[in-house]
Amino acid sequence: MKPIIRLEIPSDHAAIHDITERAFAPMPFSGGDEQDLIDRLRDAEALEISLVAELDGKIVGQVTFTEAFAADGSSGWYALGPVAVEPELQKQAIGSALVEAGIAMLRDRDAAGCVLVGNPAYYHRFGFRLFPQLCPEGEPAEVFQILPLRIAEPNIVIGFHPLFHG
Repeated sequence: MKPIIRLEIPSDHAAIHDITERAFAPMPFSGGDEQDLIDRLRDAEALEISLVAELDGKIVGQVTFTEAFAADGSSGWYALGPVAVEPELQKQAIGSALVEAGIAMLRDRDAAGCVLVGNPAYYHRFGFRLFPQLCPEGEPAEVFQILPLRIAEPNIVIGFHPLFHG
């Protein structure tokens, strides 16, 4: 069954928190606070796009996009993440549907591009490419990626919202 992808509403917040916590709990790279990060970003009104996947009336996945900050002050940059799917429903294209829907919304906004820190083997399918030379300080260059949208070949460092680091 294909999920319904839609914007989050306030009644989704608890489910988003719980799904994100469950999805990241077994991940060795997780700091264990991804769900709290989403809450902090929402409280700071920093979530530019927050989508949920719904199956049979139940929230089963989520993805968030925040504003990202270019070293040259240019606008139109976004950061993807976290993205989470209920553990028992992973590897069923729900996460992909969320990411694709979010990227479509970025294209509609004429975004310059989107950055993330994540598995290159997974995110390559969406057009993300490694850009270690543009990685902001403190981020792992080996998994820092950019999806060029309006800007075909990025050449500036793009950083994440400050709440990603505290």
